[in-house]
Amino acid sequence: MKTRLTQPLTRRRFLCVAGATATVAGVCPVRAASPVVPPREALFYEKLEEHKVKCHLCPRECVTDPGKRGHCGVRENRDGTYYSLVYGRPVSVHNDPIEKKPLFHVYPGSKAFSLATVGCNIDCKFCQNHEISQASPDDVNPPYAAPELVANAAVQAGSKVVAYTYSEPTVFYEYVHDCAAAAKERGIGSVVISNGFIQEAPLKKLLPLLTAYKVDFKAFSQNFYAKQCEGRLKPVQETLKRLAGSGVWFEIVVLIIPTLNDDLDEIKRMAAWIVKELGPNVPVHFTRFHPAYKLRNLPRTPVQTVVAARKTAQTEGCRFVYTGNMPGGEGENTCCPKCGHVVLKRYGHFVLSKELKEGKCAKCGEAIPGVWG
Repeated sequence: MKTRLTQPLTRRRFLCVAGATATVAGVCPVRAASPVVPPREALFYEKLEEHKVKCHLCPRECVTDPGKRGHCGVRENRDGTYYSLVYGRPVSVHNDPIEKKPLFHVYPGSKAFSLATVGCNIDCKFCQNHEISQASPDDVNPPYAAPELVANAAVQAGSKVVAYTYSEPTVFYEYVHDCAAAAKERGIGSVVISNGFIQEAPLKKLLPLLTAYKVDFKAFSQNFYAKQCEGRLKPVQETLKRLAGSGVWFEIVVLIIPTLNDDLDEIKRMAAWIVKELGPNVPVHFTRFHPAYKLRNLPRTPVQTVVAARKTAQTEGCRFVYTGNMPGGEGENTCCPKCGHVVLKRYGHFVLSKELKEGKCAKCGEAIPGVWG
């Protein structure tokens, strides 16, 4: 019989749930499942002369001297060997509604066992999780949680998937990979909530373990990526095209920020590119900005701006376009593209009703693409 968590899932409680499966039954001190574990050697890097290393995980391809770390701050060169400093060290753990990710076409109404380590490979001025993404491994000392413990905790929490989220899963890639493999062995899926700033080889290696992948598409402008994120647009576009050809379900989120990426001409070009390169069935979420981190000087995005972005994308041929951070709007619902019937009615992160039968509209029988289970 499956046990479900009825209390809020804090990191301490997670470690107790997970640790109980690996230690003496009923004994659950936080440190019981937290042995001293050396850093894990990183994947996707090459060794250079003079003990330097070159990382091939993300498009930055950092070249790092001995004793130094890459741009993400969580991968360190130790005498010519590159290590992940965050393997098995989650700093945030929650059992979220999967709609919070947001993933609207993946197991609606289910729970996603969500976790993150510190670190990120870009620097968004508007990051809503900057306390985690911009933190250093030196700032935290979380207990060790092996991938098997994460998978077991997800089972006991009644979660449908494990979600790698909050910060940037690419920078804790090795941990994501091993957690996803352990979860898959237990019949639990995995979803990655990412900025899409990842190289082809690591993405290709990870995809067979995943149920879905969500990409935060920051803007359809290289200038925005450079000035607001210290990143690049083209590698994210390449990731999206690879996802489109992979067979793994994916969705896109665009945070609409007043004066920076809310131009409807730009949104029109983005939507046209999505339809042409990725297909009309990719769900696109336009979400409302709230002042955060280094962009506290800007106001919240007007509701009508987000609504206009949605209508623009629909006009360009996107079939499933949503609005976020606007509870109660019609843009939260999934509608049949053939007859218009509401097949999934939502309010915020909650599914109020389902009119899907085996992935098809209950009214007209039209297939609705997604991972429905």
